[in-house]
Amino acid sequence: MRVIAGKYRSRTLRSLPGLDLRPTADRLRETLFNVLTAGNPDALAGTVWIDLYAGTGAVGIEALSRGAAMAYFVERTVERSGLIRKNLALLRIEGGFQVLTRDSIQGLRELETEGIVADFVFLDPPYKMNEAYTQSLSHLAQSRLLKSETVVIVEHEKKFALAESFLLLQRYRKLVQGDAALSFYRMTDSGSGLT
Repeated sequence: MRVIAGKYRSRTLRSLPGLDLRPTADRLRETLFNVLTAGNPDALAGTVWIDLYAGTGAVGIEALSRGAAMAYFVERTVERSGLIRKNLALLRIEGGFQVLTRDSIQGLRELETEGIVADFVFLDPPYKMNEAYTQSLSHLAQSRLLKSETVVIVEHEKKFALAESFLLLQRYRKLVQGDAALSFYRMTDSGSGLT
């Protein structure tokens, strides 16, 4: 597992043994960031990210590598949040991040209390935690963490039937790569019609 592009390009990241932690594959992460930058390498400069169910922190670290100003990593276990801190330390990233050892909803509530507004939210619960998708997206749909331009990206199994909308949070794009998929959501006034 490596950082794809930017300041920390080609640097390797650590993971934990076993199958419980399933980092976003390099190829899928590359596809995600190619979509978000769309040929503009400075597209993410100064942005604010929330990496929910952060695991190794690979997605938030990729965002920082590409110029994001701030990444909030939310991971529920001390072991996993410690792994994120190790990966940040390996790359000598000393600022522009906060690691929260909380479950996803607690983490989102804490960030709301701090007045954070995100440009991007990435969430990638363990695939077997189907209810986590609905809980997190339903919470985000009513959250002050999002503005109209915020993009919420969800990694999930290709065969998982993720809802098209959660209140006014509407899916506007879906990409499939192998057995995984990325669903892109944005707030809309009508709950439909985004292109």
